[in-house]
Amino acid sequence: MAENIKKNDNLRMEKLVSLLKRRGFIFQSSEIYGGLSAAYDYGPLGVELKNNIKKAWWKMFVNDRTDMVGMDAAIIMHPKVWEASGHISNFSDPLVDCRKCKKRYRAEHLLSTDSLSPEYDKTKPVDLKDVKCPECGGDLTEARNFNLMFKTHMGPVEDEGSEVYLRPETAGGMFVNFKNVVDSMRMRIPFGMGQIGKAFRNEITTENFIFRMREFEQLEVEYFVIQKIGKNTLPNG
Repeated sequence: MAENIKKNDNLRMEKLVSLLKRRGFIFQSSEIYGGLSAAYDYGPLGVELKNNIKKAWWKMFVNDRTDMVGMDAAIIMHPKVWEASGHISNFSDPLVDCRKCKKRYRAEHLLSTDSLSPEYDKTKPVDLKDVKCPECGGDLTEARNFNLMFKTHMGPVEDEGSEVYLRPETAGGMFVNFKNVVDSMRMRIPFGMGQIGKAFRNEITTENFIFRMREFEQLEVEYFVIQKIGKNTLPNG
């Protein structure tokens, strides 16, 4: 039964993707060269819809409020930003490979899928060692952490000192500009910042159309309030 439900869901998704392409909303990126996985281009109608959503969002969360200001931070930031935020050491997913068909999976996705099966016993938590590849039934490798940030190099020489990252989220640019905004705009807590911009995540599995992409756009608000910790009063976003 579960296989039939999945098959029907896939058919419905295929029909939706086909309709969106025919009507000029969304196209597979680089389609004439075979396409690029988890990357999509917004067509004439798609980009208009997208822009209307962004305009409505910006008006509601930034323009119509006196306690909000806008930001447009750079996509490439100093690596120490992501070191301080914990992204370099912790922004990762557990990755497993099938030893037989070589397909890759996020470990927690396999565990959650297995726990939905009719024969699952809640009193016996699933051990990854007992899980098989859903495609071919092969054995899986040990889980290893896979960092989701895209790494690139800045400057003419590609060495360790030139490594930078495409931002995995837009919040970092607002956090590092907190003092600049307070000083330049005379903002006083509580206040917030809004930003619309691209983010990038090197996802392991990308099988859900535009709901899980490697390049996507975020509409994000960071709101800062006073937080009391013991005798200290600190801003908190």
